[in-house]
Amino acid sequence: MGAYILRRLLLVIPTLLGIMIVNFTLTQFVPGGPIEQIIANMEGQGDVFESISGGGSEAAQSSGGGGGGASDRYLGARGLPPEFIEELEREFGFDKPPLQRFLDMMWSYLQFDFGESYFRSISVVDLILEKMPVSISLGLWSTLIAYLISIPLGIRKAVKDGTSFDTWTSSAIIVGYAIPGFLFAILLLVLFAGGSYWKIFPLRGLTSDNWEQLSLIGKIADYFWHITLPVVASLISSFATLTLLTKNSFLDEIKKQYVITARAKGLDERRVLYGHVFRNAMLIVIAGFPGVFIAVFFSGSIIIETIFSLDGLGRLGFEAAVARDYPVIFGTLFVFGLMSLVVGIVSDLMYVFVDPRIDFEKREG
Repeated sequence: MGAYILRRLLLVIPTLLGIMIVNFTLTQFVPGGPIEQIIANMEGQGDVFESISGGGSEAAQSSGGGGGGASDRYLGARGLPPEFIEELEREFGFDKPPLQRFLDMMWSYLQFDFGESYFRSISVVDLILEKMPVSISLGLWSTLIAYLISIPLGIRKAVKDGTSFDTWTSSAIIVGYAIPGFLFAILLLVLFAGGSYWKIFPLRGLTSDNWEQLSLIGKIADYFWHITLPVVASLISSFATLTLLTKNSFLDEIKKQYVITARAKGLDERRVLYGHVFRNAMLIVIAGFPGVFIAVFFSGSIIIETIFSLDGLGRLGFEAAVARDYPVIFGTLFVFGLMSLVVGIVSDLMYVFVDPRIDFEKREG
């Protein structure tokens, strides 16, 4: 097992490097980089350069002739002093060749130095740590509730396989899986957040404005009051996979010889299901918990956090992409990519922990 883990860890390096190369290369061809963003903002905000360093501000205040030179490389930069554009390039590091910028970035990332946001004057690490609790809270509750509902439902469907209960629940699950998450989130807002019908839940945020004045019980109630709709919107599509996975796992085990033998000995159905079948059937479901959590954590966070105005990592990534805040984009991409790769290894270890009979080294051989 040690050799298998070592091989998986070594594969993390080229995989993560490939992810970063592809995304870094794509950004070189996407218009509207940070310099273009500043130039566009400059048209309506004369003090936009207060957010960058003193050198950039001095460049913004300098006077000079019109276009040509560096200003021709950026959309909307005609008429700006070339010295000002060159100063901006130095501020953002764009005066270096792309290869050198990528190598410098990766060397810093290997030391877990993700730099500072272009526009927020705060380190990327501090931003991630500030936003992460919201996303973890949303992903964790969505995953736990999905498991608590999907496992009993999947077992019931396996026991009632082929009956009307199995048919209509499968239809409902497939319909829920087919509904886009953002559309379901908007539907919840319209129905239950004062859109057109009932105002039962708050429209946005994770806490109320008077959070600090509430008692401990009041804070807990307020938190669950705010997170109900985002969690429901997040977990709607995850029911299908977990429920059908549980059902199929139970069906596979129920057909095995040891179950037939247990029933022949006169054991009641409940003891057969939960005393013998449950442990074996749940191996793949329980061991997959880290992977399911990461899937919910990444896939739904951007849409859900944006719709419900939750200040988490998904919304941070969306705003960074719109503003072309490259340190935040690449820093979060590196962290998320590393997390997902490590969680993949953890998932494999969970399989071995739950069922020591599993040997990945022999399977690879």
